[in-house]
Amino acid sequence: MASPASVLVPPDYHPKDDKGEFMNSIMLEYFRLKLIQWRAELIRESSDTIKETLQETELQKPDLADRASAETDHALELRTRDRERKLISKINEALMRVDDGSYGYCEDSGEPISVARLDARPVATLTIEAQERHERMEKTHRDD
Repeated sequence: MASPASVLVPPDYHPKDDKGEFMNSIMLEYFRLKLIQWRAELIRESSDTIKETLQETELQKPDLADRASAETDHALELRTRDRERKLISKINEALMRVDDGSYGYCEDSGEPISVARLDARPVATLTIEAQERHERMEKTHRDD
């Protein structure tokens, strides 16, 4: 496989139009760049939120309703940041799969994950069928 630095993705490239080998070097580089850009965007947004919202939030308001509202907003921001932190971790794991050549293949079946699914959800690790099975199993076990 060519090193990422030696692979150029054409500006008009879209992986669903690629009729070549699944996860060829251009397709892998396309997804690698997409994941890196997504991660950078999440980190930037998180940093902006911390500067603008969390550091400036005054939780000690004299009015109880204002204080409750500020605390609710603060808690929501913290939950959002936590979800983004977990997503960044999934992006990092996906980048490791790009590097080791396992990106784009279902971790359950080993089958290729559809390019449309990967384009919509680049951190996907399961085919749609495997994901549905997984969700049915979770629901079944949750009802116990």
